[in-house]
Amino acid sequence: QVQLVESGGGLVQAGGSLRLSCAASARWTMAWFRQAPGKEREVVAGLSWDVNVTYVAASLKGRFTVSGDRDKNTMFLQMNSLEPEDTAVYFCAARESPRLVILPRFYDNWGQGTQVTVSS
Repeated sequence: QVQLVESGGGLVQAGGSLRLSCAASARWTMAWFRQAPGKEREVVAGLSWDVNVTYVAASLKGRFTVSGDRDKNTMFLQMNSLEPEDTAVYFCAARESPRLVILPRFYDNWGQGTQVTVSS
């Protein structure tokens, strides 16, 4: 098991920016997911330390960037030009395999989630 602690959510106006952080207790493959009310959980971004791979969902490229601090086992999600449709609870997840996958069912370690609300 790995412990995940998210931070950085909040309320922002449309067009604004937020930076989320997820600190892990081990260097596992990590990903960001989000879930809006009444919608399924969807992948946002992720990274694999071991194979040096990052991923951002195609629909979010250009606005969202994922990065990490390897020494601190911390993953960041920089979100720019935020839109009301980005409003959701954002979850950090981790899996021991170095393979980065985008389906939530392959992750068995989850953070508590952080709320991101974008007002119009």
